Amino acid sequence: MKTIPTLILACSALLLGACTRIETGEVGLRINFDKTTDPTERLPGSFNQTLVGSIVTFKIQDVAVAVDNMTPLASDNSTIKDFDMTVVYNVNPTAVSELWTTKNRTFHGLSEKGDDILLMQNYVALSARNAAYKAARAYESLKMADNRPLIEQQIRENIMRTLTEEKLADKITVSQVQVRAITPADVIVNSANDLVRAQNELKTKEVEVQTAKKEAERIAALNANAGAIGYMNAMANLKIAEGVANGKVHTIVVPYDFKGIVNAK
Repeated sequence: MKTIPTLILACSALLLGACTRIETGEVGLRINFDKTTDPTERLPGSFNQTLVGSIVTFKIQDVAVAVDNMTPLASDNSTIKDFDMTVVYNVNPTAVSELWTTKNRTFHGLSEKGDDILLMQNYVALSARNAAYKAARAYESLKMADNRPLIEQQIRENIMRTLTEEKLADKITVSQVQVRAITPADVIVNSANDLVRAQNELKTKEVEVQTAKKEAERIAALNANAGAIGYMNAMANLKIAEGVANGKVHTIVVPYDFKGIVNAK
């Protein structure tokens, strides 16, 4: 009698062990024992037996694609030394079966752990690369960093345009494009630094010239007013003399080189 419950428990454990649960952000497809694919998508939260056949899981939410080491051409015909970006996209859960069974397998990628298939990752990466080269062509190399938000927007629009042309816009949605690095060519950076240095030197020389002009104007003004200064000194001496005569001045400070005559009483 004890063997029946034990058998039931063993069977239950075997069935549970031969099940795959679809996680959030994933969709599963059943691969039958004859290697055919069941077209019905297994949605998140479902348990699927793998005793007969197997379950392949696909990550469909916020799939990140890194597109690095690009060298697009800028509008000034200089080559960008390094252009890196990340594209984030989502796959429509109801389109998983169609994309997996009708598209070339080279279009897809694998997660870092290798346990999930990243539908259309390589295709999106290629579309993003082409879109980046097209968007970069509209900007000078030294102005790309300042226009990063516009470039990101244009890249996303270019990718979505490609998806629309390929009738994939209802199956794949690009949610974000982030340009992580824009490095102009060394020769462009060096030329820009030389230009800034020359401009600073020019400004310094302009200040020196203006200072010299002002100094020359000051000396000319003093020379032009030499007679007026003499007249003012004479008037000052006259005032002092009048004050002495009227008994209003009792003390006079005499310069060390004074050559006149003072009548002290």
